[in-house]
Amino acid sequence: MQPKVRKAVFPAAGLGTRFLPATKAQPKEMLPIVDKPIIQYGVEEALHSGIQNIIIVTGRGKSAIEDHFDVSFELENLLETRAKKDLLAIVRSISDMINVSYVRQKEALGLGHAVLRALELVGQEPFAVVLADDLIDAETPCLRQLLDVYSFFCSPVLAVMEVPRESISAYGAIDAEPISHNGSHDRVYRIRDLVEKPKPEDAPSNLAIIGRYVLTPEIFDSIQSVTPGSGGEIQLTDALKHLLRSRPIYAVRFEGTRYDAGDKLGFLKATVEYALRRPDLGAPFLDYLKTLKL
Repeated sequence: MQPKVRKAVFPAAGLGTRFLPATKAQPKEMLPIVDKPIIQYGVEEALHSGIQNIIIVTGRGKSAIEDHFDVSFELENLLETRAKKDLLAIVRSISDMINVSYVRQKEALGLGHAVLRALELVGQEPFAVVLADDLIDAETPCLRQLLDVYSFFCSPVLAVMEVPRESISAYGAIDAEPISHNGSHDRVYRIRDLVEKPKPEDAPSNLAIIGRYVLTPEIFDSIQSVTPGSGGEIQLTDALKHLLRSRPIYAVRFEGTRYDAGDKLGFLKATVEYALRRPDLGAPFLDYLKTLKL
């Protein structure tokens, strides 16, 4: 029986330059979509996928993330004395939600390097990687969809989605063949090759790698084996390409809607659509939007 995936790694050491000046003194992962930080959506996705052990790779100026998932005695005491039970429950649920560990990435040397920093905490077992900037709304959590495929093949699994061919240069792309899995013939693929940020004319497909991965511990050896690229950065796609030489890797074209919350327009779209889905906000917010003379 294959080992269970018990841990999820969240790389969160980036500088968030696309959101300056808002991120000058605040981690981009703590920017709220409605009333919840971006990173919390990813953590809740991991939790709803059956993973409670969270490893967050942080850097300088990221202490707000640690504070957010920690117990806040003063705030809880204030809410308790003022009998604000609903808010107290929300605050307590955040710190009770997960078992969380932190490791520092002193220099932003690429996604592969960030994952490598989690080696000692992950150990020799399979694990997930979640990029919180990729906010995914799905009936079955995206990570759960990947874990179901992992449990069948016992091999690394990546999330992919179709993007317009002219946009593929912003992503890693895969060359892959569809395979049958649980009656589906168009959602699971066996990967033949991976290319990081190809030109549209050179891309092997329009299937782009999105920020959800289920990986096996061999990836750490591959990360340490690849040559760093520009700026000394180690790309996870290059490490996966190296790993592909020795074992199969699969991809899942997940069911759900992905928002690029690391991009201003994607962040705004997510804010509007998540607000519209809220039972307490949706109707009055929609009424307001209808009044706008656009």
